Amino acid sequence: MDWELDETQRMVQEAARDFATRAILPRARDIDRDAAIPREILKGLADLGLFGVNVPESLGGAGAGTIAYSLAMTEIGRACASTAVTMAVSNMVAEVLAAFGTERVRQEFVPRLCDGSLVAGSFALSEPEAGSDPGAMRATARRDGDGWVLDGSKQWITSGDFAGVFVVWARTGGPGTRGISAFAVDANTPGLSVGHHEDKMGLRGSSTTALHFEGCRVPSDALLGQENGGFKIAMMALDGGRIGIASQALGIGEAALEKAVAYAQQRSAFGGPLADKQAIQFMIADSRTELDVARLLTLRAAWLKQEGKPFSQQAAMAKLWSSENAWKVCDRALQVHGGYGYVREYDVERHLRDVRVSRIYEGTSEIQRIVIARGALS
Repeated sequence: MDWELDETQRMVQEAARDFATRAILPRARDIDRDAAIPREILKGLADLGLFGVNVPESLGGAGAGTIAYSLAMTEIGRACASTAVTMAVSNMVAEVLAAFGTERVRQEFVPRLCDGSLVAGSFALSEPEAGSDPGAMRATARRDGDGWVLDGSKQWITSGDFAGVFVVWARTGGPGTRGISAFAVDANTPGLSVGHHEDKMGLRGSSTTALHFEGCRVPSDALLGQENGGFKIAMMALDGGRIGIASQALGIGEAALEKAVAYAQQRSAFGGPLADKQAIQFMIADSRTELDVARLLTLRAAWLKQEGKPFSQQAAMAKLWSSENAWKVCDRALQVHGGYGYVREYDVERHLRDVRVSRIYEGTSEIQRIVIARGALS
């Protein structure tokens, strides 16, 4: 087994780390406070190829592979989790459009998503009454002449207010998951409107909105893949998306641990540095071990995807472990800081708020356990 990164992977990791340290980290608190990511940061990510890391070069992507994507996500997540999730969803949308879009869709949207012209991409699957259970979806798409007409609402849509393109799921057949199709929808399509903005606990820099479709007409070739085959596309996308969120959670955990170590070395109590106290050392030891396991599980899933091998179970393991344990790491980091960890002046409180949702989106921890159990019992 080769544990060394290749030249492309190292270059992507280093470029992401440099940009994160230089351009994102100094503004991370402002992004959280202002609940907005500056457009120049998103354009900077796109200019580095980080909005299409695993997209073919022929469509404007970097073509660097899933491992490089995971490494880049971890670096961006370490600096700003809100920026990282915007990057994650844009990559996921670009991959879906590249893999399942018609030639028009591929050529019209993917290069402009990768180069930042469309600002970001959005993944519109969840609804007010259909989160973990997409089979309960109510949004519909009906054939009308030479196109489709979409009606319904979506919920929890990342970048919903400024994304240039959406992948939207809607019911085109009978009940359950077998009657769902996916569509590429331009943000400027009449009948598409942005609804309520969520006031979130964490990831405040990443906008999360509702979407409404009222007689929203799209061309016939906006259909992605086969009619009534959208559920399979969603599950494939989410499998890959879980690698991204596992990487994001790892980055948040790494940032929290770095700050806990630095604080423990600088802060004195009971006659010496906190770092000399065994209770603190055990917290740091557990955190370091959990994050290293998260990294290995995540890179294993990324390698499997990159090699074209089955990876659903491994992606679920990576996402479950990384999100659950990054939460523990952030909680311990706040505990190491004591009362100071509970105030906005110290970044660990932001890391704790940001990491919490990683146990919910891209499939809750409970859903990951179902996926893992099915694989183990099959």
